[in-house]
Amino acid sequence: MSSSRIGLGLRPFRLRALPVTLFLLAGGTVLAAAPVEAGAIPAFSGERALELIVEQCALGPRTPGSSGNAAVRRMIMKAAEGAGLQAIPLCFQVPLGPDGTPIEACNIVVSAGPPGGERLWLGAHFDTRPWADRDASPGRRNLPIAGANDGGSGTAVLLHLIELFGSSPPPQGVDLLFFDAEDSGQAHDAAGFCLGSRHLVGTMGDFGHPLSAGTPRGLILLDMVGEAGARIPQEGYSLELAPAWTAAVFARAADLGLTVFEAVPGRQVYDDHVPFLLAGVPAVDLIDFDYPQWHTSGDTPDRCSAATLGQVGRLVTDLVYRP
Repeated sequence: MSSSRIGLGLRPFRLRALPVTLFLLAGGTVLAAAPVEAGAIPAFSGERALELIVEQCALGPRTPGSSGNAAVRRMIMKAAEGAGLQAIPLCFQVPLGPDGTPIEACNIVVSAGPPGGERLWLGAHFDTRPWADRDASPGRRNLPIAGANDGGSGTAVLLHLIELFGSSPPPQGVDLLFFDAEDSGQAHDAAGFCLGSRHLVGTMGDFGHPLSAGTPRGLILLDMVGEAGARIPQEGYSLELAPAWTAAVFARAADLGLTVFEAVPGRQVYDDHVPFLLAGVPAVDLIDFDYPQWHTSGDTPDRCSAATLGQVGRLVTDLVYRP
């Protein structure tokens, strides 16, 4: 992420026409939880999610085109295969190589539950920032970051969900959206950010696209959701453009007694949910943007907490299994 993503005016970009019906949810009862049998909701482990952050960081930087990026893509595909789930990589070219030369980036869509119909989308970016440009030490500002929280945390939650889906198939259709090329832009220039999500939105009307057969109930984006002592307010663009969806997600968190989430207005962050909002898809960004190690060499696994990850994971697991 970049400080250019704070308080931006929304910059529209050209989207292809979508054949599926995209709709805005109305009313605060859209996520009223249906009763389920005791034990039907699998337990999300914050400890396991923290292990998955450590595993990602052990791969090294995961910038687009790097060996670490390719390794984490294989990690996602292997997890889906082990759970018996469909995983489709959607690769495209981005001008992020030396002097703007194109390199390959790949989003990955992992689908679970009944096919087609109304679906819940959960997203996170798995790439990491190429430069620690906010580091206190000038000598480290040109080095890539480990991305434990910024990139690793949301990806870890989705990876653990894949494991849960393998043993407990969800009762509703769920698509996990792993975004590449989110965080390689220059500060104060939004054009270089969210390339993966923008590409996914711009192509999801294409024939055979894994998202074209269903109707989105809404998107929940997970970004920087692992910090010890995290505080996650209602991100500004989510609150402005998808108020009912945002309120419903935070109401579920309150019902579950999850203290990480605070139903108060937060700052606007240009993130992977914005292309979906511009396309008419209800989307909420769950993000703790007040993270001192953001875009620094200090974004390491020891800054993350199993307790925080456990609360975030419990929320999304509940939303999956109690639609």
